[in-house]
Amino acid sequence: MTDATELRTRVAGLLAAHPPSSTAEEDFLRARFDAGLAWVHYPPGLGGLDAPRALQSVVDADLAAAGAPDNDPRRIGIGLGMAAPTILRYGTREQRERFLRPLWVGEEVWCQLFSEPGAGSDLAALATRAVREESSGDWIVDGQKVWTSGAHLARWAILIARTDPALPKHRGITYFLCDMTDPGVEVRPLRQLTGEAEFNEVFLTGVRIPDAHRLGGVGEGWQVARTTLMNERVSIGGARLPREGGMIGAVARVWRERPELRTHALRQRLLALWVEAEVARLTAERVGQQLAAGQPGPEGSGLKLSFARLNQEISGLEVELLADEGLLYSDWTMRRPERVDITGRDAGYRYLRAKGNSIEGGTSEVLLNIVAERVLGLPPEPRDDKDVAWKDLAR
Repeated sequence: MTDATELRTRVAGLLAAHPPSSTAEEDFLRARFDAGLAWVHYPPGLGGLDAPRALQSVVDADLAAAGAPDNDPRRIGIGLGMAAPTILRYGTREQRERFLRPLWVGEEVWCQLFSEPGAGSDLAALATRAVREESSGDWIVDGQKVWTSGAHLARWAILIARTDPALPKHRGITYFLCDMTDPGVEVRPLRQLTGEAEFNEVFLTGVRIPDAHRLGGVGEGWQVARTTLMNERVSIGGARLPREGGMIGAVARVWRERPELRTHALRQRLLALWVEAEVARLTAERVGQQLAAGQPGPEGSGLKLSFARLNQEISGLEVELLADEGLLYSDWTMRRPERVDITGRDAGYRYLRAKGNSIEGGTSEVLLNIVAERVLGLPPEPRDDKDVAWKDLAR
């Protein structure tokens, strides 16, 4: 089994052959992928070495110390955190070889075409249709998706669509890899409370998807999508941070630098939130260690729940701590950003942007049900639509 010593030797060889100071960034990242140092736990030839996942930190630390470039994970987070693990688990050999390298290097940005305006939090009720064309075997997709982060930058999308409306809603869905440059794909900005259009609406009209870009079996899309969703919740709520990383660090800095703003009541609230943030951080570390043993489970839903609540409470405290200054909002310019920068912005932005944390990646209400049923083993809520054909459901 590959160990830390062998990985450090491989890193040293990569740096010697491709010095970061004289190698173009994309060339270095491609070489890193080919050396198996992208995702060390992935199979050889796909960016990894079948090494323990926990050893990725050894590689990352040595490369960072040498000044090597990273692949800008905030810009390509959907590809890294959601598309890649799903393609690895369900993709064919050809799909893995075609998509994983440019995804990791950042040559191709990915987005997620799951949510729909008519389905709300009930993702399995989606109405986007994919119909098989007999002559070519291709799938023709029509429908609308919403809340699509980064669709204006994306080259590819992970997409779920209904392929058999005569089956119950969870069983008639198929999972596809969608080419965002298809002429039938229209991306419209969706302006948010922050003033930016980080999200988008995506309209699909006669979009042609080859059957070779189907991921998993026909009608098995819900099973494939659950893998994506579990990884998504871990990537949102389970990011591994240093102490005082994230939102709590911004409030702590204000507290230390502005003693004139302090009150006893605010101090008590800050201490309580600091402890909760540290507990959440350590829990994320533990979940990260569990991931080394296999696929993420429903525990990621609990992490994401905690992440959303804490971010909203911490950002609210920061605005209150800053008093009149907290009401200021520096820039409401309409733009379409390449990445979300929470900690690098002002308190007003953090407060507004955090409102979306309890919606994106699964609403908190849905995640509470998942935790109750799949983690705590409580009886499920009564549902009278699970065995009814989707076409017969009231809409």
